Amino acid sequence: MTSQVRSSEKFMPHLLTRYNDVVLPLLMKRFAYGNKAQCPKLSKIILNVGTGKSQAAGDAKFHDSVGEELTAIAGQRAVATLARVSIANFKLRQGMKVGWRVTLRGDRMYSFFGRFIHAAVPQIRDFRGLPRTSFDGRGNYTLGLKEQTIFPEVVFEKVVKIHGLDMVVVTTAKTNEEAEALLEGLGFPFRKKG
Repeated sequence: MTSQVRSSEKFMPHLLTRYNDVVLPLLMKRFAYGNKAQCPKLSKIILNVGTGKSQAAGDAKFHDSVGEELTAIAGQRAVATLARVSIANFKLRQGMKVGWRVTLRGDRMYSFFGRFIHAAVPQIRDFRGLPRTSFDGRGNYTLGLKEQTIFPEVVFEKVVKIHGLDMVVVTTAKTNEEAEALLEGLGFPFRKKG
């Protein structure tokens, strides 16, 4: 008989531990919050890839490979994005697949964010830091990546075509300054000021 040992400890991503132990106290001190609930935190991360023209032209193999790659990158199944209206000039019909998206929350979000910072970002060619100007005024950060091949989960030999993807980091911060301090505390590689 084999016995299974069940661990009572739940897996906690490295960045979530860093947030609780390091970033939270720093934010409370810097912005003089009354309690921990006021501190900004990551809410969700949205990954999006548009494949519009290729699917309209009938390249189903590329469209499916994008979905598989995004699923591998996120560690969660990607959902197809459908066209809302028909546009004859683009050979696009309502309900046709025009992209893929994934919304990450909780432990998966922190795990992905850690892999992005420590494994994917160092693979960007001529990297000098991510821009500080990509905040939307409400504490959310948007980033466009030119190649999906920077992620170690993507097998280069299986790539049908190089494409980019958009990433939105949604926080509970009310200002850009709070969100920037949060992301910087988590190790987000911003460009140096000045």
